[in-house]
Amino acid sequence: MAGMRKGARISGAERDEMAAELKRRYESGQSIRKIAAEVERSYGFVHRVLSESGVPLRGRGGATRRRAAAAS
Repeated sequence: MAGMRKGARISGAERDEMAAELKRRYESGQSIRKIAAEVERSYGFVHRVLSESGVPLRGRGGATRRRAAAAS
């Protein structure tokens, strides 16, 4: 991915190569935001490429909200 102009449109073999790299990084545990910053692409671009590649996306982190228990 070196030498690629920031924000340049990519397609074909270049896009396939980038998708493989993004997939490798994501599956090794990096967040979409971190990957996007490192490859100088938007969050949306990285998310879309991962989705198009069939990568199962992780859920969001942080505390989960639970429904208040019904008063007995």
